[in-house]
Order: sequence, then structure tokens, then C-alpha cells
Amino acid sequence: MTALPETFIKKMTALMGKDEARAFFATYDQDRALGLRVNPLKIKPQQLRARSGFHLQPIPFCSNGFYYQEEDAPGKHPYHQAGLYYIQEPSAMFVADTLAPQPDERVLDLCAAPGGKSTQLAARMANSGLLIANEPYSKRAKALSENIERMGITNAVVTNEMPERLADYFPGYFDKVLVDAPCSGEGMFRKDPEAATYWSPAHVAECAALQEHILEHAYMMLRAEGTLVYSTCTFAPEEDERMIHVLLKKHPDLELLPIEKYACVSDGRPQWADDDQTLTKTARLWPHLLRGEGHFVAKLRKHGSASSRKQKKAVPAKENTLNDYRTFEAQTLREKLAGTFDWIGHQLFLLPTACPDLGKLKVIRTGLHLGEQKKNRFEPNHALALALRSDQFQNRYALSATDQLWNSYLRGETLPLTRTLKGWTVVTIDGYPLGWGKAASGQLKNSYPKGLRRRGLK
Repeated sequence: MTALPETFIKKMTALMGKDEARAFFATYDQDRALGLRVNPLKIKPQQLRARSGFHLQPIPFCSNGFYYQEEDAPGKHPYHQAGLYYIQEPSAMFVADTLAPQPDERVLDLCAAPGGKSTQLAARMANSGLLIANEPYSKRAKALSENIERMGITNAVVTNEMPERLADYFPGYFDKVLVDAPCSGEGMFRKDPEAATYWSPAHVAECAALQEHILEHAYMMLRAEGTLVYSTCTFAPEEDERMIHVLLKKHPDLELLPIEKYACVSDGRPQWADDDQTLTKTARLWPHLLRGEGHFVAKLRKHGSASSRKQKKAVPAKENTLNDYRTFEAQTLREKLAGTFDWIGHQLFLLPTACPDLGKLKVIRTGLHLGEQKKNRFEPNHALALALRSDQFQNRYALSATDQLWNSYLRGETLPLTRTLKGWTVVTIDGYPLGWGKAASGQLKNSYPKGLRRRGLK
């Protein structure tokens, strides 16, 4: 059994009652559920089930989610590197579907790392519109950016800012905002037993204070009639029902919306927040009632007016600065890319639709990273390979998951050529882009990013 703080045990027993607490604590003697979410930007769920050989069972509260068995080891499979799925705790998949963003909307994921919910939001948006995926901590922002790249997402801007800085820049701007708040992590003790060692009532109070601060700035960035989803992976009422109860009192123009609950997803508990019966509209995912860890979710709509300011549009790169890129494009791609191109130093990006001028914000990734301008030539970025379909490339080097040559490629090794190819070539795994190589002198020189290379994948 996971070692739990005695104070936590007493608190949950008092909140839940002895009978339910007994069932709740029994889950800590059980193995946790393992989940992956199929990336519909690249593959359909039934296709992955047929091709992967994994032992997949549908997650009832996420249409693209599946439970897998530990022996499947999906993190070591080349389909993972190709971005066909995201390994994610099952209960966490419920959150982005609750926000339900649509194509062409402006969406903010305010606390986005490592990217599970951001990549799910982008998939629901079909890579259309604008997704700002923000992470205040730079190391975590880098991991977020890498996951967005791997999943082939083109409509996301990754920022590394504090909430108040974004609120100053984007007042009343977003149609939908997700606050997956940093929390005391009680719902993840089974997944991460070390987290239990950091728990204390004081830590819960600190988290609640931070969450209130974050929610206030999220409210400021939401347009009139916009939707806010707040979620945590904790059981603490101070961070869940009571947080929403306080928010509703502070902002009477916010309406708590009902959340569709199925597959043993439960109502929030009003008795933990002044018996406010509207809190039954919130949702709780309990490990003793479903296969997943602990989560809390609330959905709200802002009816009041929202102050805003006119956003400048990003200034596109002049076409005469794209000559080397256009040469590369004509030689390598089957179709010309359209949209707003933007240079950041020597790096070229294709911006999301209607992307605003980002001014002096700290930006990690701006839409699709196309590549780098070098002396008299353009060199493609790994993100470009992962964002397109294999039939959009002129040259393709086909690998199969049934042999081990893909392992050599992911280790950074040179590959043999069995037919005549020249220049930049996309390497595919069962027809799905995996990365770049460059064909010359009878071999394919490896361009898989050094920071992503792994040793001894099997």
C-alpha cells in the first residue's frame, strides 16, 4: 500500500465517512490504471487498435482514450515517437473534453505542462484557430513544446509567462480558458507515491491561495459568454468545491454549468462547501468508483462584460525573405504551404490563423516551426516532418514497426538506401512521418534530433 500521511487519512475519513473511506483507501493496494489517448490528427482509434498490437480497452469517459497493459510498453514503441498517441492518466482525459473547444476559437491553457490537455484541446480544434499553451516554469515549458511538436500540432503558441503578465496582454480575449491548476496532488498519490511525502495541511492552504490568484487572472482573460474550466488532481475541498464557491461569490456574473457525467463520474459534494447545492454540477472522478486517479472539474460561463483591447495582427514575413525556403519547399513538398510566415531570428514559423502580435511575451514556440535559414540554404525542422501527412512529401523512406531498422533510425544511425533518392527525405513508420533524413552517396544521413535520440529501444 502507498504510504499515506496520517493527517490525510484522518481528514478523508472524516469527510467521506468510515464506509466510503474504507473503499477509497483500499484502492491504494491496487495497481493504477494505465492510459493512452489516440491522436486523431494523425490516426483513428480503430486504426491504432488494429496496427499496434496493444491490449487496448476503451476508456468510457474519453472517446479517444484507451486503457493499456503494462507489458504493451507504448512509450518504447515507434508510434509514440511519431505522435500517434499520448500516454496520459485516464481521469485526466475527462478535463479537455469538458471544455470542448471548437475549430477557429481562441483558447488558453493557462497551466499547460507537460501538454496532455493542450494536445487534446488542439486535436478537438482540428489544428484550427488559436491555442495559447502557457507554462510559467521554463523547464516544464520546454517539455510542453516538445510534446506539442511530437503530436503534429500547428495552431499552438507556447508561452512561458506568469498569469498576470498574460492577463495584462489578453484582457477579455479568449473564448475558452482551461485552468488545470497546480495543486496538492492528493489524487496522484498512487501514481506518484513521492508526492505524498510533500503533503501537509499547510501545503493545501498554499495551493488554494495560488489557485485563487490564477483563477482571478483567468477570469480577466475570458470574453463575455466565454467558458472557463477549472480542474485539479486533488481531493481537498479547499482546492475544489470551496474554491468554486468562493469564485462564484466574488464574481456573480459567472454561472456554474452542468457537466455531463457518465461511467461512474460523480457529482461534486456541496456538503463540503457551505451546502451550496449548485456544486452538484461540478464533477469528481474517484479511484474507488472508476478506473483512474482522482480529479475535480468545474465548468463556468461568464455572462458579464469583459474589458478588452484591440490586438495587433502579427506582421507576416516578406515573400522575398522566403526564397531559400521556397526552393526547399518545391524540392521537398508536394504542395505549397499557405498562411502567415514569421521569422524569429533565423528560425521560420508558420503562424496559427489570426495569430496576434505577441509583442514582448516570452514565446517558446509560435505555431509550426518550419526550419532554419542557413547560408544560402534552408534546413527543415523536426516539427515540419511530424506535422504533415506522408503523401505531402516528395521523398519517403519507409520503415516498418515489424523490423528493427526503426530502432537504428531513432538512435541516430545512418540508413542504407535501396532505391535512388536525393535530398531531404521524410522517414516514415508504417506510413506515418517519424523525422528527416538526407539522401546522398547511396545512404540516408540521419537528421533525427540529437536531444530525442534514445539508446537500445526495443
